[in-house]
Amino acid sequence: MTLARSRKGVLNDYKAAPAQVQKFFVHLPKLLDDLSLDVSLSYVFSQVELAQNLTLYCGIVKLHRADSTLARTAIDTHHMSRGDFKQKFEAVFGKPIPEKIGKLLETAEATRDRVMHGKSTTEKEKRQALVDVLQYAREFNELVASLASFRPFGELRGFKGRAKPLDKSTTRWLLKGMGFSIS
Repeated sequence: MTLARSRKGVLNDYKAAPAQVQKFFVHLPKLLDDLSLDVSLSYVFSQVELAQNLTLYCGIVKLHRADSTLARTAIDTHHMSRGDFKQKFEAVFGKPIPEKIGKLLETAEATRDRVMHGKSTTEKEKRQALVDVLQYAREFNELVASLASFRPFGELRGFKGRAKPLDKSTTRWLLKGMGFSIS
């Protein structure tokens, strides 16, 4: 685990990340320079949630050949809690998120929650949460790449390939089986 001793340390960790991760968190360096770490935390967690939704969407479309329009609707209309994401990930990919990767995000989420709910946190905790999110993005990318050959914290062009999608009726049943509500 990398320790973030300063904002510069967070920035150095960002610069050490793969290019795809840097591009996904493109605004982080400017936020670190100009604004409170609270804003940086809000930004990285909004990006994490985007990547998690993209992970499920791309996994459903690529691995299960679901109709992309229905898959997008299912993801966009589903209220996703933290625990629910883990369950949906396992349903889509057939494997749970390893505890080591999940722990990185859980510790960062605890700091994020305190910040978002107006509780006291130290600058050190906030910096560490940012570094943990960057590490999570690296490791989660590699996990998903090993399972489905795409990286959610990065470029997704061409993720699906040329496979013919299922028809909408079959896609509805598939999504329902995974626990998504779709009309």
